[in-house]
Amino acid sequence: MAKRNDMDHGLLLLIVAILAWIVPGAGHFFIKEKKRAVIIFVAITATFAIGLFIGSIAVVDPAGARPWYIGQLITSPGVALIPQLAQQAEQIGLNGELIPLVSYGRPHDVGQIYTAIAGAMNLLAIISAVYMAHSGRGEMIGSEEDE
Repeated sequence: MAKRNDMDHGLLLLIVAILAWIVPGAGHFFIKEKKRAVIIFVAITATFAIGLFIGSIAVVDPAGARPWYIGQLITSPGVALIPQLAQQAEQIGLNGELIPLVSYGRPHDVGQIYTAIAGAMNLLAIISAVYMAHSGRGEMIGSEEDE
């Protein structure tokens, strides 16, 4: 097997981490752990989607709930687009004024918790993918067997 230098290995770990953050499970998919990648993707995406279903897209609030937003953002950088969708979903009231999309009460709290838990799950999945890539688990891209 060809010996890798530390720079190539560090770059590989960085690529795995970034892929795992952009799309949950993509880091595992990159290191050829496809079944694990599908399970991670479905679990994290379903948890986040259930949170949005329970509390509406207004639970992703970068201004009013900063700590929750950071947890939600760990799920994927695509989460940063949700507040813009919420602004576009504002309704026009009877007076012609814009009514912002808001969420209150228990559904809001439960939705925030679910979406932040999805972020925590993805953080664990990122750590898992990087560790597996570092330790050589999974069939690594570019590795060749000695003949």
